[in-house]
Amino acid sequence: MEVGNRFLYLLFHESIQELELGLQDRHFIALKVEEDFGIPVRVQELPLDLKPHYDPKRGQFHSTSILKELLKRFPSDGLKALLVVGVDLFIPILTFVFGEAQLGGKVGIVSTARLRQQFYQLPEDKGLLIRRLLKEVKHELGHTFGLLHCEDHRCV
Repeated sequence: MEVGNRFLYLLFHESIQELELGLQDRHFIALKVEEDFGIPVRVQELPLDLKPHYDPKRGQFHSTSILKELLKRFPSDGLKALLVVGVDLFIPILTFVFGEAQLGGKVGIVSTARLRQQFYQLPEDKGLLIRRLLKEVKHELGHTFGLLHCEDHRCV
């Protein structure tokens, strides 16, 4: 794929605390994504008001709605952009999602909320969080490049 001077963007929302994922962790994830996708990755913070995307009945944030907002803020030199948030996400047909992406599109979103051990009342494990997040980031970016889910559930 010819990317020219375009980049994959990993955008971290302010709901991701510095103690949870510091700058070193963010750059480690970016490095691994860059190695696997062969495209330069830029890491940035993205201030974004998530309140309009909150559903008080569910106590969660609507990921598709956030993706629409992310499209409006898409970097001019971006090839793809993935937003990492620390809030719980949903789409109306599911009780929750770890992330969502436009199939063959420009943007995706990933939540660390359910990737954290603490969500399940287990002790914090930062290494596990980073491994889970890296898998989910690659998964959603794969969708933006047109990859579908495998139909054979035994292949994972």
